[in-house]
Order: sequence, then structure tokens, then C-alpha cells
Amino acid sequence: MTKETVAGICGICPGGCGVNVVLVDGKVEKILPIKNHPMGVVCVRGLHSKEIIYSRDRLKYPLRRVGEKGEGKFERITWDDALDRIVHTFGKIKNEYGAQAVMSYFGRGSFDTNLVDVFGAPDPTSKGVTGFLYPFGSPNGTGVSSICSVSYNLLAGIPTVGNTMHALYPDFAKTDLVVIWGANPPTDSPPNKVKKILAAKKRGARIVVIDPMRSHMAKKADQWIGIRPGTDGALALSMINVIVNENRHDENFVRDWTLGFEALRDYAKEFPPEKVEKITRVPRETIVALARSIASANGASLLMYTGLEYSNSGVQSIRAVLCLWAITGNMDVQGGLMFRPPSPVKFPRIKLEPPQDIKPIGADKYPFFCDILNSAQFMEAPRAILRGEPYPVKSLLVFGASLLTSLPDPEIWKKCFRKLDFMVVFDRFMTADAMYADMVLPATTNYENVVYQKYPGGYCQLRQRVIDPIEEAKSGYTFLVELAKGLGYGDLFPSTEADRLKFVFQSGPVSLAELKANPEGVKYDAGKQEYRKYAKGLLRKGGEPGFNTPSGKIELVSSLLEKYGYDGLPVYVEPTESPLSSPELCEKYPLVFNSGARIQSTFRSQHLNIPGLLKLQPKPQVLIHPLDAKERGIENQGRVWVESPRGRVGFWAKVTDDVMAGQVEVNVGGGSPIHAAPWREANANYLTDLENRDPISGFPVYKALLCDVKKRH
Repeated sequence: MTKETVAGICGICPGGCGVNVVLVDGKVEKILPIKNHPMGVVCVRGLHSKEIIYSRDRLKYPLRRVGEKGEGKFERITWDDALDRIVHTFGKIKNEYGAQAVMSYFGRGSFDTNLVDVFGAPDPTSKGVTGFLYPFGSPNGTGVSSICSVSYNLLAGIPTVGNTMHALYPDFAKTDLVVIWGANPPTDSPPNKVKKILAAKKRGARIVVIDPMRSHMAKKADQWIGIRPGTDGALALSMINVIVNENRHDENFVRDWTLGFEALRDYAKEFPPEKVEKITRVPRETIVALARSIASANGASLLMYTGLEYSNSGVQSIRAVLCLWAITGNMDVQGGLMFRPPSPVKFPRIKLEPPQDIKPIGADKYPFFCDILNSAQFMEAPRAILRGEPYPVKSLLVFGASLLTSLPDPEIWKKCFRKLDFMVVFDRFMTADAMYADMVLPATTNYENVVYQKYPGGYCQLRQRVIDPIEEAKSGYTFLVELAKGLGYGDLFPSTEADRLKFVFQSGPVSLAELKANPEGVKYDAGKQEYRKYAKGLLRKGGEPGFNTPSGKIELVSSLLEKYGYDGLPVYVEPTESPLSSPELCEKYPLVFNSGARIQSTFRSQHLNIPGLLKLQPKPQVLIHPLDAKERGIENQGRVWVESPRGRVGFWAKVTDDVMAGQVEVNVGGGSPIHAAPWREANANYLTDLENRDPISGFPVYKALLCDVKKRH
């Protein structure tokens, strides 16, 4: 008889606490819990020999819940059993409630962006993996697009310039002025614009950063313009005011290529610099000077991303900036904001059509969002799950996402998870969501997959597998194809990873053989770059001059938004929770709350269980100005509470003048059971508001709320 004691991980503790496992001939004899175990008990289910199936390490096997939702009790099952159970339950729910009662949420956790080539919506401008459930009969494919990127990329770009913002790029190589607005290129994924910006600066271009924080990029810029979060639209309109009053707009471009200039001019009169200084905290002299610089530059380039999305006028604020660039003649000219040429070649993709007989969840409140994306707006899911409005949702597939660490009001999402009849999580780790799932399935990393990547500008690369899949983990593609087979429509898709590659590269500009022979990647013809493509008929599908909008012009007053009942002008709305709109609330919560700035060691809630990365920042922080810290007796790295009208969360203070006095930046991502202890309790979404949203996109207001910071003893 061989007896030994090995280290193990508790099977139900959200913190993944350690236990000692006594093995006799390789079988569990007993579990010795650590002293003062936080859960009071330990679970041996699934723990056999030296294998650990629930820990802060990777998920290795399919698991089935055997305890209460949220308790974390699971047992190991086979993939065949897991798929059979999912297929059976989805089918049962479809028969009883209709296919629309099954919903999916796809996040950035897969990082296989090309799943959209097979499982995406019919419009290739939509990057979400929203089409997987279409053949099943459900329109409720949704995901991270409900809270990220598409306000900027689609909902502002399409009605204004007739294209996605990802189809535009700054002409850094020939610009005189680079304006980086609400973005920090060093923390982009990938950070490929930093060298281009620094090269432009070295060449003599002026770099201006507009941001509530003095970001890494702002520190390298010629000028940092601090701004109160959520007021970017007012700043853009004020610069339009200056430019029009001083007759600095491009009269020819405005006359020939824009729609609604007179209405925009009249609306901008409401935003003189002396008034907007009080709104934005940007000095009036700075507003005037920057407006003149943009108008007089020999090509002003613009770099934005998601920084402006998360306010009560997020979509319209982004549109206001685009209108500013349009009236100054900086669209598709040397040094300006360029349109990518339409590629003469296309990669094959499967086009799945959404069901036509039922609207997705959220279509009644956010019809423009749902129509553009052909998906549900997931922010409306609680209404369907908890109240059955407009119809019930009974099942949810969460693919590479963590809703409890990314969406406002985690408690209401926990209620949703408990109310669901069936929930499946496919991920690499035991996320906070997975603790409530009926089925938890192990996903591979891209080190274990054969994947490909297509880059803007005509470049494609095949990435070979580095290691074999760990234990029983599967790629996202393999899981979805196997599930589709069980649901009865697997014949729509290539059946294996190898078949997928053959399908994608069967035609188009690059062959699979070329990619295998050139591991560094292959360049291909993505279209000839020219200036003023709008005048040459290169932007519209019919080859006519103009932009791809209903009018053929840049629509300063959007006819598309008006069609959906929204204001066609890029109207500014003061944040509903702010020092100006909520003076009484501001007395109790005097600091402006901003969140969402990326830090280098994490990607949202990912990587906060990785010891090597945690060394870069072991604790979640709130960045606070020295004057605000002194007033509250707060020291650098001191323990603090961040409080909002919705709750309080513990952080550590970083006292720095990289944020403006009167406002703070709160780290996001905390709240998962596998996180290091300091991050585990630091879920910033207990401070945010589920109902406070942009009326066009439905995006939550993550960046323009009120809070206070107090010492935590």
C-alpha cells in the first residue's frame, strides 16, 4: 500500500483555497482542509489521483454542476455527455418556448476574431459572432458588441460618413497635426500605431491628446488637453462654433460633399468657448487654439476608439468629432483621416441570415443597434430573463466572456443566472459566470490552435499550433461545429479546423499553400491608395461619386438616424449624473467617476490570476489627484473605498496628477473567483448603473458618473 499527501485545490471555494489530499494507492482517502476555511467545507467531487479540475489554473475537462447555482460544485463528465445534454436541453426549450428563448453571448475571450467568417451576421461590417443561433431559429445572438466598439465603429460612422470607422485610418506619414481623442495607443491590442505617431512627431508633426487622464501617449505628446468625462461632444461643437464664426471651414467641401451644414452651424451657436469651458473644464483659449490648428493644418489626422462611447451622448459625440473633421476638409486628404480603398478581392465567408419572423431582444428600445448588427442588445436581457418581456429567454451560452466582471450591477446578472433554466459557459478558466453554469466546457488558447489573421492593408498570416491542446480542451471552432451538428445544422459549416482553412483560402488573394510556405505572412493587393476617393466614385458600391450614405454626402444631419426617430444633428446631452445636472447628488458624491482605461498587465478581467502578470500591478487602484487625496487624508497606496449612489468597492489609492482634480480613474476587471485576493473583491461594476445608457446604442455610461473616495481602515 502506497500512502502520500499531495497539495490540492478546494472544489467549491471561490478563491480556490488550498487543501491537503491524502492518497492511498492513488485514490482519495480523505481531505484535510486548511484552517479557518472560508467556505467551512471542502468538496472532493471530481478530485481523484493527482488531478485537479477546479483551480486557478486552466480548465481541463468538461464539468457538470451538481450543487446550487453559484456554489461551485461540479463533477467531471465527457464531451459527448456534455454535448448531448446541451442539445437535448436547447431542443426542449425550443419546443416549449420557441427558439428565441435560447440566447448566446460571445466575448473577446476566444480571441479567434475569424469565427465571424463562419458564424457571423450577413453584413461583414459587423464583427460579432452573432449568427451561430440563426439556423436554430433564434435571433438572439449577441455579445461584447452590446457594450464595446460598435458605437464608435458602426453606429456613429455609418450614418455620418457611410462607412465603418475601422475602414478609416489616420495618415500619420504625411500629417501636420495628430489629434488623439479618448484613446491610448500603447495599450491598444496590438499597439501598432505608437511607432507611427512617434515617427510623425520626429518628422515635425504636432501631437495633441484629449483625454481625462494624462495617459502614456499624452506624456509623449506636445499637448495634453484634460477634459471632464462625457463632455467630448460639447468640446467638438464648440470648436465647430469657432471655425464657422471665423469662416475657417472648407467652403468647397462643405458645399459639395456635406448635408446639413446650416443646421449644424445654427446648433453650434449654443456652444461658445466661454460656455463650454464650464462644461468640459477645457480653457476657452485652448478650445479656440485647437480649433484653429485643426482648420489650418495641412492635413489633420484623427485617432479615436472607444473612449467617447460610454456617456449619455456617446454616439452623437463621436459624430460631432467626425463633423468637425468634415467641415475642415480633413477627410480623405493627404495627412487627414483616410478611407481604406475597397479591396478588389474577398475572402470566402458563410453568410447566415437571421430569422425574419421575430425581433431580437432589445429591438423595441434600440432598433438602430439591432438592425445594424443583426443581433440582440444584451443590456436588455434581464428584462427577458426575469420578467419574460417581450418574451422569455430561458437558456444562455456564454462563450469567452465574463458578464459579472464587465456589466453594471453584478447582482442583477446573478439573479438572471439563477433564473435561467440552463446556462453553458465555454472558457479557459473558471470565471465568475461559470460558478452559476449548468455546464462548463474547457477552451484552448491560441497556442493550441491553428488560426489565421487578416490585417487591414492587405496582409494575412497563418499561425500554427505551438503545443497540443491541454487535456480535453477544445478550440472554439471545434466546439461550435460539434454543437451545430447536434442541433441539426452542422452541414452548413466546414466540419474540422482543417476544412475551415480550406474553405477560407479556397479562393481569394492568398492560398493556404502560400501561407504555409511563408510563416511570416503574405501581402496581397488590397486596393490602390488614393486621395479624395469620394470624388472618383471609389467609395460607393455603384461607382458613383460621393460617400456611401443615403444622400451620397457626409451627413452632418443624419437621415438614417432621423429614420429611427433620433436627432439627426450630433446633439450634446449633459451626463444625467454630473456636477451640472445633479448638484444635490454631487454634494455627497463630489468626484467625477471614470473607468475603463486599460492597464498593461491585464485585458479587462483576464490575466488577473497569472502570477507573473500580477507582479506588474498586484492591487486594483483608483487614480486620484493629490489635492483630492490631501482633502480626504488619503496617502499613496492607502486602502480606500470608492463609493457611488449604488454601492462601495475597495481599492488602493494611486495619488497622481495624471488625473485632473475633481475626477478619478477606477481600474476595472476585478470580481472573479480565480483572481488574486485584492482583485477578487474589486468589481467596479457595483459602482456603475445598469439603466444609465446612451439612448442610441444602449451602451452603459461607464465614464461619466459621480462618486467619492474615502479612507478604508
